[in-house]
Amino acid sequence: WSAGTFDNDATVRELQFLARVATASAESPHAEAWRTAFLRGLDYCFAAQYPNGGFPQIYPIGGGYHDAITYNDDAMANVLEVLRDVANARSDYRFVPPAVRSEAAKRFARGIGCILATQLKDANGALTIWCQQYDALTLAPCAARNFEPTAACANESSRLLELLMSLPEPSPVIIAAVDAGVTWLQHAALHDVAWDRTKRENTGLVQRAGAAPLWARFYDLETGAPIFGDRDRTIHYAVTEISTERRLGYNWYGTWPARALKLHTTWRTPVAAR
Repeated sequence: WSAGTFDNDATVRELQFLARVATASAESPHAEAWRTAFLRGLDYCFAAQYPNGGFPQIYPIGGGYHDAITYNDDAMANVLEVLRDVANARSDYRFVPPAVRSEAAKRFARGIGCILATQLKDANGALTIWCQQYDALTLAPCAARNFEPTAACANESSRLLELLMSLPEPSPVIIAAVDAGVTWLQHAALHDVAWDRTKRENTGLVQRAGAAPLWARFYDLETGAPIFGDRDRTIHYAVTEISTERRLGYNWYGTWPARALKLHTTWRTPVAAR
């Protein structure tokens, strides 16, 4: 089917570009057309948002995992950042009419509510991190592509934490969500190891003193152990067990949370002082 998408930064980057050129070249004879195009794109974002605040990967929806609430590859976080900046009338978005800015603020708040509602909990009821995808109706964790199983995800969770920490007046609920997510990531970090994606035996990890902390992309929802998916939907507990094509073609380990953890060290002090 023919549909727009938020995948791989699509739509969001075009909106940011239109806003920038419309603002930088406000006297251009084309500026009005650029502003109109931006507002049409923003209307698309409004239309795509589910009542619970989530965003699908593709809109109009057409079935399959594309319909799920999509944190995967930062799709929803990217949209919410634009809505936040529009609502706050940040530099490139000052041309947006007040009524539209007000609507963007409502949509942003709804999106933050969805993020809070979908944060995972462990067996003891403690908040942890997030999955890549959630069912649009039930908010239950769900899978994406065949090799992206239902699992807690270090990559996308890091971006969601950064988004929550960007809020100027975080509520106690948001503070608790951020602290819990950061704590989980701190405990899950692997130290003094690196991933060698060419290795075909054992864990695929090699000792490397002083290496930056490392995280798996996916973690089992019950055990918290790293898991790895393949195109046949099988799930493995060692990256070396999956097909060569998937082992070489996907970032199963990375340093994604490092920026969020660093930001938390400076964010937490003024928050605690309130």
